[in-house]
Amino acid sequence: MAETLQTNGGGIWDTVLELTKLAQDKNTNPMVWAIQLGSILNSAGLTLPSVELSHLLVSHICWNNNFPITWKFLEKALALKFVPPMLVLALLSTRVISSRRVHPAAYRLYMELLKRYGSSFASQLHESNHEKILKAIDDALHLSDLYGIQASGPAVLSVLFVFSNVWQLVDASLDDEGLLEYSPEKISRWLTGIQDMDIVNHGRFLENKIEFQEGVLKRNTLMAVEMIVESLQSKVTSQILFLVRQNMPSHWSDFYQHLQLLASKSSALRSSKLTTPEIFAQMASDTSKHLHWQSKTSLQHQFHAVMAPGCFLPSSIQCHGASNSSLWLPIDLFLEDAMEGIVVTPTCAIDTLTSMVKSLQALYSTTWHDTFLGLWIAILRLVQREKNPCDGPVARLDSCLCMLLSITPLVLLNLIDEDIKGSEFSQREDKQASSSRRHELVSCLQQLGEYEGLLTPPPSVASIANQAAITAIMYLSGLNINSGYLDSVSVSDVPINCAGNLRHLIVEACIARNLLDISAYTWPGYVNARVNQIPRVSGQVTGWSSLMKGSPLTSALVNALVSCPASSLAEIEKIYEIAVGGSDDEKISAATILCGASLIRGWNVQEHTVLFLLRLLSPPIPAEYSGSESHLISYGPFLNVLLIGIATVDIVQIFSLHGLVPHLAGELMPICEVFGSYSPKISWTLSTGEEINSHAVFSNAFTLLLKLWCFDHTPIEQALGDVPSVASQLSPEYLLLVRNSQLASCGSAAKDQSRYQRISKLITLPSTEPIFMDSFPKLKCWYRQHQACIASPLSGLTPGTPVHQIVEALLTMLFKKMNRGTASGSSSSSGSSMEEAVLRLQLPAWDILEALPFVLDAALTACAYDKLSPRDLATGLKDLADFLPASLASILSYFTAEVTRGVWKPVSMNGTDWPSPAANLSMVEQQIHKVLATTGIDVPSLATVGNSIPTLPLPLAALLSLTITYKIDKANERYLNLVGRGVVVLAACCPWPCMPIVAALWAQKAKRWSDFLIHSASRAVFNLNNDAVVQLLRSCFSSVLGFNASPRCRNGGVGALLGHGFGSGYSNGMSPVAPGIFYLRVSPFIRNITFVAEEIVSLLMMSVKGIATGGLSNETIGKLKKCKFGMRYRQVSLTSAMSRVKLAASVGASFVWISGGINLLQTLLKEMLPSWFISTQRTVDIGESGSVVATLSGYALAYFAVLCGLFAWGVDAASSASKLRSKVLASHLEFMATALEGKISLGCELATWRAYVSGFLGLLVRCIPAWLQEIDVHILKSLSKGLRLWNEEELAVALVGVSGINAMGAAAEMIIESA
Repeated sequence: MAETLQTNGGGIWDTVLELTKLAQDKNTNPMVWAIQLGSILNSAGLTLPSVELSHLLVSHICWNNNFPITWKFLEKALALKFVPPMLVLALLSTRVISSRRVHPAAYRLYMELLKRYGSSFASQLHESNHEKILKAIDDALHLSDLYGIQASGPAVLSVLFVFSNVWQLVDASLDDEGLLEYSPEKISRWLTGIQDMDIVNHGRFLENKIEFQEGVLKRNTLMAVEMIVESLQSKVTSQILFLVRQNMPSHWSDFYQHLQLLASKSSALRSSKLTTPEIFAQMASDTSKHLHWQSKTSLQHQFHAVMAPGCFLPSSIQCHGASNSSLWLPIDLFLEDAMEGIVVTPTCAIDTLTSMVKSLQALYSTTWHDTFLGLWIAILRLVQREKNPCDGPVARLDSCLCMLLSITPLVLLNLIDEDIKGSEFSQREDKQASSSRRHELVSCLQQLGEYEGLLTPPPSVASIANQAAITAIMYLSGLNINSGYLDSVSVSDVPINCAGNLRHLIVEACIARNLLDISAYTWPGYVNARVNQIPRVSGQVTGWSSLMKGSPLTSALVNALVSCPASSLAEIEKIYEIAVGGSDDEKISAATILCGASLIRGWNVQEHTVLFLLRLLSPPIPAEYSGSESHLISYGPFLNVLLIGIATVDIVQIFSLHGLVPHLAGELMPICEVFGSYSPKISWTLSTGEEINSHAVFSNAFTLLLKLWCFDHTPIEQALGDVPSVASQLSPEYLLLVRNSQLASCGSAAKDQSRYQRISKLITLPSTEPIFMDSFPKLKCWYRQHQACIASPLSGLTPGTPVHQIVEALLTMLFKKMNRGTASGSSSSSGSSMEEAVLRLQLPAWDILEALPFVLDAALTACAYDKLSPRDLATGLKDLADFLPASLASILSYFTAEVTRGVWKPVSMNGTDWPSPAANLSMVEQQIHKVLATTGIDVPSLATVGNSIPTLPLPLAALLSLTITYKIDKANERYLNLVGRGVVVLAACCPWPCMPIVAALWAQKAKRWSDFLIHSASRAVFNLNNDAVVQLLRSCFSSVLGFNASPRCRNGGVGALLGHGFGSGYSNGMSPVAPGIFYLRVSPFIRNITFVAEEIVSLLMMSVKGIATGGLSNETIGKLKKCKFGMRYRQVSLTSAMSRVKLAASVGASFVWISGGINLLQTLLKEMLPSWFISTQRTVDIGESGSVVATLSGYALAYFAVLCGLFAWGVDAASSASKLRSKVLASHLEFMATALEGKISLGCELATWRAYVSGFLGLLVRCIPAWLQEIDVHILKSLSKGLRLWNEEELAVALVGVSGINAMGAAAEMIIESA
C-alpha cells in the first residue's frame, strides 16, 4: 500500500477522499479523522501544509458535501496545519461569497474561519513550500491580474490577501442590502456567478426554508459588517490596509468609495452594537493612525508631540514673533531675493513659488485656506516694504506688483489645476485633501479684506485700484462693464467710499484668470458705493474701448493706450494683430503700446503680453520677400522700438519672473548676429524725423542680451569657494541649454499642458528645434574673445591685418592727442585724419568689437605713461560709446579683467587729473559705519581715507570717469544700467575703500541716489571680511527670534528680520536696514558660500541653545515647571520653544538656498551635515537641561535638513529639480544607516543624533513620503533595523510602509512579525 502511494500521487488523494467520505458517512469524530489523515500524509512523505489537500477538501465541500461535519473536518485540518489557512480561505472565498444567498450557513462558517485564521500570517511567511502556496493563492484569487502587482513574496501576498478579504466582505454587505447599485461601477469585481435558486434538502443545512434563510442572511450581513469594523480596529489589519492606501492609491480609491457607501447607507451598520456610522466613517479615513508613532521615553514623547506637523504655537502664547505668519517666512525671503535683480535668473518664479507653497503646506500640514492666506500676506508685505523705497537704478515697485498681481494668480492657477486633475486620494490623504482649493481661495480672499493695513495701494497705482473698485460698483449698479463707461470716469479723485485697494486689484487679477467669477463683487463690504457717486470728466476720452470699436491708431489714441494698461486679453490680441498685419507705422505704434503700461501694469494679461513681445522679436519672412540679406533688416525700426521698450530694469525683471529670460536670449541672438554683421550705412528715417542705423539696433539688442547673464560679474567672484555660485553658472550657452530643455519638454507634463491651453490662440509656440552658440558665429567669436581677455592679457595683434587697421582708425578717431605722443596740441592734418578714420569705420559692429580690446589696451597704457590725459581718456571712451553704444560691453569686460589682474598702478583721485570724491567722501564713510552699526555689525579694521588723497586702480578710475559723464535720463538708462551695475560689482570686489570712493563720486552727480549708493557701498564690507558676514547672520537669527534688545527687534518674527524695506525713514539721516534685507543684498557678493553654510549651521545650534535657556544661568535652567502647554523654563513652554526652533531652521535653510542654490543645498546634505555629526565634540556631563538642548538641536537640524531638501527638490514625485534627489537623499540616508549600525563613530550628543534621525525620518514619513519611494529598499530596511534597536518600532514600520510598492513587502513583514 505504501509503495503504491509513493509511486502514484493520484492514489494518495483517492485514499484521502475515500477516508473523508467514510468518516462523513459515519459522522466520525474530526480528531479521529485527522489522526488517520495525518498517518496517510506522513506515510506518503508529503510536505505540509499541503496545497493539494486544500484543493481537495474545499472542492469536496463545495457543494455536493456541504455538511456540518465536513466543515469540522476542514477546521481540524487548519488547526493541525495540514493545510495553509490563507490558501483555504482564498479557495473558499471564490466559492462561498458568490453563493452566500444559496448557502448562507456556509457563508457564516466561512466568516468564522476568516475571523479565526485570517490573520495567521507569521507561520506562513517561512514555510518550506511557501512559493508553491503563494502561487496557489495567486491563482485562486487572481491577485496579480487584479492589482497589476507581482506577488513575489509572502508579505506582499499577505497585503493583497487581507485587502481582498475586507473588500469582498464590503461588497457582499453592500449587495445584500441592495446598495451596490449606488456605487459608480454598479457591480463588484468579486461577486460573480450569484444565482438564487431553490435546492432540495439532502440533510445538509436547513437552507431551503425561506424564513430560516432570511434570518441567516440578515445575521450574516450584520456579522460581515462587524468583521469589517473589527478589521479597521485591528492594529495589524489597519496597518496592512494603510500600506494599500499608501502604495496602491487607485485601488484604494475604489475600495474607499464602497466603504463610504456602507457608512452612509447600511442599515446593518446602524443596528450594530460595535460602532456607529459616524465612527465607522472616521475609522475608514484614519487607517494610518497606527503608523503614528510615539517615543518610549517621557521626554522624547513630549518632543514628538510638539514636533508633529500642524502643531504650532497656541494663540495665547504667541510671543517672540513666532506666530503663524512666521511659518511663511521662507516665502518672504524668496520674494525679497527675487526683487533684488542683481542676478537675472533663468528660472520661472511661478514654478519656484508653486513648489515652495506646496512644500511648506506639506511640511506644516496647514489647510489650503491658511496656505493661500499666508502667501497673500507675504506678498502684500513685500509691496508695503516698497511703498517708499530708496531712489536708485533698481527694479522694485513694478516688479513687486508683477509678483502680487500676475505671478501669484498664476501660482494659484497651477495649484487649483493640479487639484482638479489630481486623484481624490493623494499620497498624503487628510481631511482637507478632498476640499476644493478653489473654495479655499474664495474664503481666503474674503478674509483678506480684514488686513486693511496691508491693502493700501502705493500712490502710483491708486488710480488703477480705484478703477477696479469702480468696475465692481458699475456691476452692482447694473451697468455693462465693457460699455466704455470707465473711459469717462475720473479714477484719480474719487470719494473715500469709492476708493479701491490692493484687494480689488487681486480680485480682478483672479477673475481675469477664471480663479473667481464676478460674484466676488457681491461679497459683504467689497464695495460700498453707487455709480452716481463717482465723478465724471467732461468731453470724450479715448481709450481701449475706442480701439475695440474700430477707431484708427491716431497719435492721441496711441498716447492714451501707452499710458493706460489693457484689462483684457481681447484688447492685447487686437494690438498684436495690428503689430503683425498693420502698416509699417501702425506696427511701430502697436509695438510702442505693447511696451507701455500694458506690459508694466497690465497685470491681468501680463503673461500674454510678454509672450506676444517674444513672438514679435522674431517676425516671419514676408511672403513677397526675395532679397539676399536677412529679412530681419527690413524690420529694423520695428525691432528697435521693441528693444528700447523692453530694456528697462523693471521689464527685464518681469521677463525674468515669468521665466522667459532663456527664450528672450534665444530671440535676441539672431538680431545681434544679423544687425552686427551690417555696416551703419543701412539706416532708416522714422516718422518723427529721427534717423537710426544698424549699429543702433545692434547696440540695443546686444546690451539687452548682456543683461540676461552675469556678464558684469568679475572673474575672481566666479573662482572662489568649493561650490559654484548661482551667478557663476549663468552664460549664453547655459541660457540656450535651458531654452532648449524647456522647449524639448514642452507640453509633456500635465502642468505644461494646462499652461499652454491658457495661452492666446494667436500665439504660435516656437519651434522645438534646439539652437546653439554655433548658430551665431559672430556672437560666438566675440564671446570667446571676451573669455580670453578675462583669462590672460591681450596678445596676437599683427600689423597690417584688418583688425590692426580698425585699431588704428579707432585710435585716430577717439584719441587724436595720443597719436602725436603728447597730452595736448593739434595739427592742421588732424581734421582730414579724423574724417578718413570715420569713413574707414563704416564697418559692421562685430568687426569694431573685435578690435576694441586692443584699442582700450593702447589707450590705458598711454594714460599710465602720461601720453594721454585722464580727461582725454574719459572723453575718448564717451565718444566711443556714443559712436557704438555696444562698445560699453567691451569697455566693461576689458577694464574688469585688468582690475582683477592687479597690474595697473593706482591713480590719485585728486580733482585735477581724475575726479575727486573729497566733497562728500567723509560723509559717505560715516554713513557706511552708521548703517553697519545700526545693523549690529562692528568692523574695527574698516579703514577710512582721512586726509590722504583717495586712490583707485587705473582701469576702475577710467571706467568710473566714463560713467559719470552720462546724463541720468531715460535715453541713457539702458546703457547706465549695464555699465553702472558693472562698476558697482567691480568696486565691491576691490580693496577698501574703493567702494566708498565710487559711491561718493556718484552721490555728487545724483544726490537723490545717495541713500541707495551708501547702502550699496556698505555691502562691499562683506566681500572683504568674513567676520562681518558672521555678525550679519547672527544679527538675522537674533532679530527673527526676538533675542535682540532693540525696540524694532524685540518681538522678533518677519517684521524684525525684514523691517520696512530698504528705504529712508528718518528725517535726520539714514534709517537702519533690517538685517534680513541687508543679507539678501549682500549674498550675491559673498565669495565663499561654503563658509556661509557652515556658519549658518553653527548659528542655528547657538540659537537653539538661546531658545532653550532663555538666556538663564545653568542653575536656573534646572528648575523646570509644568504648565498647560508642556514643560516650561519659567514662562517659556516647550511648545513655544519648538515653534521658535522651527522658525530658526526655516531662516537658516532659506539663507543657504538663497546663497548657493541647489548645489549648495545638496552639498550640505551630502557632506556638511555628516561631517558635523562626526566632528562635533560632545559634552562630558550635559545634565537634564543639556539633554533638552541636545534634543532640540537634533530636531532643529532635522527641520533644517528637510527644508533644504524641499527648497532644492520640491514635493512632486518628478520634476526637473528632483532628478538628483534620489542620489543625494540616498547618500544621506545611507550615512544614517551606517551610523545606526555602529560603523561610524559620531562626535555629537546621542540625544542630538537620536532626535535628528527620528525627526528627519518622521518628517519624510508624514509629509513627503514620495521621496522615500525613490530610495533603495535595502537602505530603508537598514534604517528600520536601527530604529527598532531604539525601540522606535512604529516609526520603523512607517518608514518602509510609505516607501512605495517595492518596500511594501518589507513593511508587511515587519507588521506581521510584531503582531
